[in-house]
Amino acid sequence: MYERTLKIINKEQFNKIIKKPILLVGLGGVGGYALESLVRFGFQNITIIDHDNISLSNLNRQIIATSENIGLAKAEEAQKRATKINKNINIKVLATFLTKDNISQLSTEYDYIIDACDTITTKLELIKFAIKNNIKIISCLGTGNRLDPTKLVITDIWQTNYDPVAKILRKLLRDNNINTKIPVIWSKEIPIKTGDSQPGSICTVPAVAGIYMVSYIINDSLK
Repeated sequence: MYERTLKIINKEQFNKIIKKPILLVGLGGVGGYALESLVRFGFQNITIIDHDNISLSNLNRQIIATSENIGLAKAEEAQKRATKINKNINIKVLATFLTKDNISQLSTEYDYIIDACDTITTKLELIKFAIKNNIKIISCLGTGNRLDPTKLVITDIWQTNYDPVAKILRKLLRDNNINTKIPVIWSKEIPIKTGDSQPGSICTVPAVAGIYMVSYIINDSLK
């Protein structure tokens, strides 16, 4: 299954990387493609968190959504998809909404956290949790109202601009006396103004963001 991977990654390194436990929060446009990449690379121990159900509006950009699973739980459908790719994967499902009141119930045994959720307060709590427990984290900021995936970059959060999500999150971090370097993926593309509080989105930008986040973990592990 992994013969193509092992042409470019040393087998010993590969075997170490795939054993790293990963926490993925959010299974939408970004998180779905992140999970797809984790599973196809070979990660063996993944916990996924999402409390939402699949809706018709998800079909244009979320890899987990199909015309046959509308209304079903995203986390459970994601688990089914993952096990169809790798029947031996250990994938744990938590169909919950993370808040500061329940985040302490998470395991602290993860090597990496992928934050692909939409709620800024949850992003803050994940960062605080990661810092407290010495877990590496990468957080996705805004991918809505953008068309150009080539404008996506991974930097420290303090180097972001043009991103309304980043602006709010930076303030929350300062309010909590957090000035640590936090790797984030964000877009240098100025968001398109739609006049609607609900952002528009197509598949390409969130998909690439999810893939980039897993690429970051793989390359960080190879160092």
